Amino acid sequence: MLIRNTSTRYGVVAISLHWLVALVVIGLAILGLWMTDLTYYSPYYRTAPFWHKSIGLTFAAVLALRLIWRMFNRRPSHLPNHKRWETRLAGLVHGLLYVLLAVIVVSGYLISTARGDGISVFGWFEVPALLTGLTSQADRAGFVHYWVAITVLSLAGLHALGALKHHFIDRDDTLRRMLGLRPHNTKES
Repeated sequence: MLIRNTSTRYGVVAISLHWLVALVVIGLAILGLWMTDLTYYSPYYRTAPFWHKSIGLTFAAVLALRLIWRMFNRRPSHLPNHKRWETRLAGLVHGLLYVLLAVIVVSGYLISTARGDGISVFGWFEVPALLTGLTSQADRAGFVHYWVAITVLSLAGLHALGALKHHFIDRDDTLRRMLGLRPHNTKES
C-alpha cells in the first residue's frame, strides 16, 4: 500500500488518520454521554473525565496532523460518475466536520479550564489554562460542546450514508478507496 495519496487512491496515512478520527470521535461521544450521568458516588466520577480530556487533547493533535497531511498531500480526483452536487455536498460536509471538530476541542478545553486549572494529559504533562473567568464559561462552553458534538455525529452519519450509497447503489469505488482496497474500475496495481 502506498504511503501518500495518488490521483486515484488514498495512501495508508490518509486512510489511517481518517479511521482513527472516526473511532476516536465515536468513542469520545459514547464516553462523554455516559459520564454525564455519573453521580458523585460512582467509582468512575473522576476517572471518566480524566480519560475523556486526555483522549480529547490527544485527538486535537491527531486532528491537526490530519489537516497538515491533507494540506500537503494531493487528494484523489473525484470519480467520473460523481455528480457536481455530490462533490459540492461532500466538500461542504468535510469542511464542516473539520471546523466543528475544532469547535468541540476548544469548547472542551474551555469547560475544563474554566476554574483556572490546567488539564492533565494521561499524567504525562499538563496543558495550562490560558483563558479563564469568562461569564458562565463552563456552562456556555458545555452547551456548545454538547450540541456541536451532536451535530458532528449527525454529519458523520450523513457522510457514512453517502459512502454506503456510492458503494451499494452507485457501485463505484468511493468507499473502497477509503478502505485501502484496489479499485474495481481501473487496472492500477
